[in-house]
Amino acid sequence: MYTVKEVSELSKVTIKTLHHYHKIGLLLPSRISDAGYRLYGTKELERLQEILFYRELEFSLDQIKEMMDHHSDRYSILSQQEELLLGRKARLDTIVQTLRKSIGYLKDGERMDNKEMFEGFESEREWKEALIEQNQYLKESYGMDSIEVLPEDVPDMNEQALEGMTFMNEIASSLREGLKHNDKEIENLIRCHLEFMNKHGHNISVKDFAAQTQFFLSDDFHLKMLENQQTGLAYYLSAAAESFAAINQ
Repeated sequence: MYTVKEVSELSKVTIKTLHHYHKIGLLLPSRISDAGYRLYGTKELERLQEILFYRELEFSLDQIKEMMDHHSDRYSILSQQEELLLGRKARLDTIVQTLRKSIGYLKDGERMDNKEMFEGFESEREWKEALIEQNQYLKESYGMDSIEVLPEDVPDMNEQALEGMTFMNEIASSLREGLKHNDKEIENLIRCHLEFMNKHGHNISVKDFAAQTQFFLSDDFHLKMLENQQTGLAYYLSAAAESFAAINQ
């Protein structure tokens, strides 16, 4: 067990901050000693590490608490954080390249192209690039129009992408752990996911969701995407959605 002072020295997080995390329920001590000292064990250190990864990603404490309260599986949390940090690293690498190019142009006394000057800052552009393959597939296979990305849409799209990734990581984790597709925990995950989707204007019913997951089984693009994440995930998700729809008519 570690005292709050020892945890502070290990993590470089101030004692005041650790006390605040305790106060808001983000990081609770394993126990309080008879003398009133906060004591932390391995699980608390792991949770603190996860909190710090989220802080590196600039999530607010309220956002971190909500995500960690709903998703307690450490593997899923770390996998999600790795993906988010790698995405940020790629973006920062692009910005560093833009900075170096700017320095080079300045040294040479040349004028930098206006578009080149802002590479790495354009989240709208990144979304468009990320959707190229999907838009092409949907157009060729189903004649659907491309998904348009407007600057004002980006913050909401980022939030929805994070929630969707967290949901799928939790479903994949449940599959790996051997939870039945109709387990109460799975039902709760689907319920929270649909509530989020409906709050963000998608208006999707439990029946719609079940039909959507069934469609994934017959659609090569989505089937491959899910199966690449976890073998059997597409079938597990479809069975879970069907079960959830059956008891929530």
